[in-house]
Amino acid sequence: MAIPSVNLADFLSNDDKLKREFVQQLGKAYEEVGFVAVKNHGIADELIRDLYNYVQQFFSLPLQQKRKYEDPVLAGQRGYTSFGKEHAKGFDAPDLKEFYQYGQVPRDNFNEEEYPANIPVKEVEGFNSTFEQAYRAFEKSGKALLQAIAIYLELDEFYFDDFVHNGNSILRAIHYPPITTEPKSAIRAEQHEDINLITLLVGASADGLQILTKQQEWVAVTSLPEQIVVNVGDMLQRLTNNKLCSTTHRVVNPPRELWHTSRFSIPFFLHPKSSMSLKCLDSCIDDAHQKQYEDATAGEYLDERLREIGLKK
Repeated sequence: MAIPSVNLADFLSNDDKLKREFVQQLGKAYEEVGFVAVKNHGIADELIRDLYNYVQQFFSLPLQQKRKYEDPVLAGQRGYTSFGKEHAKGFDAPDLKEFYQYGQVPRDNFNEEEYPANIPVKEVEGFNSTFEQAYRAFEKSGKALLQAIAIYLELDEFYFDDFVHNGNSILRAIHYPPITTEPKSAIRAEQHEDINLITLLVGASADGLQILTKQQEWVAVTSLPEQIVVNVGDMLQRLTNNKLCSTTHRVVNPPRELWHTSRFSIPFFLHPKSSMSLKCLDSCIDDAHQKQYEDATAGEYLDERLREIGLKK
């Protein structure tokens, strides 16, 4: 399935017509599919190549070295999380992955909330500085996309800006190791929806991502190399009272002849500050669309979900 494609350069141009068309294309795609492919996203090809290179080097380290970067107290929100620790909401079987997470380094004397420090990797030269650069690049692109979403929702264009500046976003590098024994199922990462506002996914080293359509059919997601895939998360779905849909997706095992290969994936989960209210927007509630969610802050909802997926006790 070729998911809808949009050109972020249109939104960032000085052409009002192109900007309006981009907003409508993005909003329509998020109402109907929940995923879009974005070209001219502003994340440099060289930065993406370096990121994948260093990520592959890190996951190639012996397990005992990687575990030096694992701190259970942080509930997987910083550093390394070893294989089999996370599972999808509603499922007991762990996902077949290990991952490393890099989070916010606050700016401008921010003191609204305290974020745990990142856990720098010593063995891979260039790893830490590349993660910092990539984090800021994703953050910038995500902020622009949220501005377009705000316009589509008939909010002020910059509605989300203050919420996501110094927000609790996460850059996650995922490794799905080779399959060495007959798996119990065909799924590497069980079906789930993302927790955050939007997720920006830059490439993947192999196929496997599938989304569940409104016709309840699983279809493979494909995008061109120069595009990133961006999907709606549960926080945005709650805020919009289901007007914008958080799409169910999963990662499936490769064909048997490719079991010996790894799969790498690097999503950026764009989160707001914990204090942001996710109360359903009044404009998204009417007689035909009754309010579907209890009021909650982003921090309260994140905490609830981290417990549901087994990262927090």
